[in-house]
Amino acid sequence: MIIDEELVRELLDTADDDSAMVLVKGHARVAGLADLDSDDLRGAAVVLTRAELVDRLGTSYPTPQDLTSMVASLDDAAGKLGA
Repeated sequence: MIIDEELVRELLDTADDDSAMVLVKGHARVAGLADLDSDDLRGAAVVLTRAELVDRLGTSYPTPQDLTSMVASLDDAAGKLGA
């Protein structure tokens, strides 16, 4: 599993809508979009931003079932990206 519930919660809990979940070197993490030019994140693929996540969930406070479903969807997408 590349993306887990803890990572999705981390993205939801950030106050910055310019934060994003990114894939870099086979690992997922939360980072600011402005940081994508850094050496650590060069070549990272953006999975989705916090704003996109909230839009997809319809809330910043998802139910446990909604969170589980979102994690499964994001992890599947990350796997298809070849992470």
